[in-house]
Amino acid sequence: MNIDFPPPSKGTYNNAGSSRKLCNYLEHEDMERMEQGIYTEGFFNLTNDNIYKSQVIKDIDSNIGQLMKTDAKFYAIHVSPSEKELQAMGTTEQEQAEAMKRYIREVVIPEYAKNFNKGLSAENIKFYGKIHFSRDRSNNELNMHCHLIVSRKDQTNKKKLSPLTNHKNTKKGAIKGGFNRKNLFQQAEQGFDKLFGYQRQLTETFEYYNTMKNGSISEQLNMQEHQISDERKNTDMQTGLYADKQDEPNENKVVYKQDDNLSNDIENKQSFNLSDLGLSSALGLLTPEPNNSDEEQQIPMKRKKKKPKRGFRQG
Repeated sequence: MNIDFPPPSKGTYNNAGSSRKLCNYLEHEDMERMEQGIYTEGFFNLTNDNIYKSQVIKDIDSNIGQLMKTDAKFYAIHVSPSEKELQAMGTTEQEQAEAMKRYIREVVIPEYAKNFNKGLSAENIKFYGKIHFSRDRSNNELNMHCHLIVSRKDQTNKKKLSPLTNHKNTKKGAIKGGFNRKNLFQQAEQGFDKLFGYQRQLTETFEYYNTMKNGSISEQLNMQEHQISDERKNTDMQTGLYADKQDEPNENKVVYKQDDNLSNDIENKQSFNLSDLGLSSALGLLTPEPNNSDEEQQIPMKRKKKKPKRGFRQG
């Protein structure tokens, strides 16, 4: 699951003024799909669907109490599942869209609220979401993702909330609380797995991605060891299930012997590329061919029949 906060800009993501430009952008896909008679999704919030764009702009632009002219009035968030995650969310675009709204309402926004460490809940966050079904510059078949517009102020228009602050759970000074983005990413990932029963591989986790991108060399090598261990366990599980399906006990013994060789071979042949570090590691082990001498059967030699000696029969 990829969650990111697009940085404010002078264009679409300019958040110092009205949210109108961003809302207009979020509706551009609807026009194309409507012309083709394809299913579309309107804006939604914590409790309602198909909210008009005019209502979204009005609510976000009016919730700016005590903010200066140059202050951020709202923030944008992208929530983008992988193809495998989308497959776990449904088989049709409508099923996936409904699952996405549920995920935003039950996991993302509640975790977003808790991350400010101010005793907030999902009901305190003023936000609107918009689902898109395609993504520019992507060759994936499944590309559904969600755009969120989150107000800088809470529902009461009193508390300032910034997910881009560098403060993390501070208890002294002008800013109390803060925001831990890494914690949000991890909690949202775990919440997704629990909500949809998703079996996440190590290489799909935020921890793996963050370590391989930002970790030290020792941390990256340690993560590689975890990956090898996990892949070996998966291989052992798969081969064990295969062995259980065999009918004959003798065949099972042969399968287990082959599986041990296979898992050792896979473990030893794992290789990893660290393009950013210019490092690579490769382990290889040549497995000797099995000796079939014991399986060869000896063919017994045929005895030649003795020919009777020539002579005279005695009468």
